[in-house]
Amino acid sequence: MTETPLKVRIREQIETTGPITVADYMSMCLSDPDHGYYMTRTPFGSEGDFTTAPEVSQMFGELIGAWCLEAWADLGKPETVHLVELGPGRGTLMADMLRLARLEPAFAKAVRVHMVETSPHLRDLQQQTLHAAPVACAWHETLADVPEGPTLLVANEFFDALPIHQYVLTREGWRERMVGLNPEDGSFIFAAGPGRLDTDELPADIANPASRNIGPGAILETQPLSNAIMSEIATRLKAHDGAALAIDYGYERTAVGDTLQALEKHAFADPLANPGAADLTAHVNFEALARAAATGGATAHGPMTQGNFLVAMGLLERAGRLGSGKEHAVQERLRDDVERLAAPDQMGTLFKVLAVTGHTSPPRPFKT
Repeated sequence: MTETPLKVRIREQIETTGPITVADYMSMCLSDPDHGYYMTRTPFGSEGDFTTAPEVSQMFGELIGAWCLEAWADLGKPETVHLVELGPGRGTLMADMLRLARLEPAFAKAVRVHMVETSPHLRDLQQQTLHAAPVACAWHETLADVPEGPTLLVANEFFDALPIHQYVLTREGWRERMVGLNPEDGSFIFAAGPGRLDTDELPADIANPASRNIGPGAILETQPLSNAIMSEIATRLKAHDGAALAIDYGYERTAVGDTLQALEKHAFADPLANPGAADLTAHVNFEALARAAATGGATAHGPMTQGNFLVAMGLLERAGRLGSGKEHAVQERLRDDVERLAAPDQMGTLFKVLAVTGHTSPPRPFKT
């Protein structure tokens, strides 16, 4: 089997300097300037490797847009507000969100759109999608490049693509999981490295694995980069006010388990098989994200499931309006889209929504 150029490069690096962390492996696979997955291809949709919620239906983006419109009103309708999207995909979500701007002229006048994207390839696609947007759009490499001021931020399936660290439980405690080489055939393998996990901030039942009968070989994941970015978001919101939504698949409480996965042509694949040619992701720890938001001085609300969030924001009513008077096939497609987005056995439960605000008042639908 022909190896990807990136696999050859990573093998040469391991041969020269030794095994690399899972985080470094993920970073190279996804973001290598020459051969990284997001730098070289269009991963979304039926022709790609996976489908995100905005690609399922326009209703998703429209409801997120409605949430932003309400959040702007909660801020007192400032004359200027920065609407930021992290990892904007093909620009589909922002295009659908901005459809709501046409319904509220004051919001359309106030909003400044900022797309934070590191991939030149995806940036080109986003510019094509948004060429007729009702407001001007700017692109940035990092969130720090976005001007200061009241901010509304959306991160849909952004955090799951950020590198994670993995630790494996050994008799000596939690040791960092590394990617090394099989001495027999040179293939990539996982192995415990010398790095150890500081357990001071872990829940007691995980810091003391014996209390929950967690045995050798168990995997624990940490997400320092995701947490740092969330803390940066929170600091911005606290300083200038605003609100953010993080929408991703993940778990509500810190737990053990190996969630690193590869997707290729809408099917699961070996994460070590084809670096640069398959998408690599890991489930998001929403408890850690909420804690990072608090560290940045903001207030976290939730998480709640994507299904509950979308239904509370009016998914069923929106589908009914779009299907009213339409032919049967259109109504069936809309029902399928609702199921895909909100049903417990599809995206509805696995995906979570966390809101973060610079103020303490919870936004809809997180109000109790």
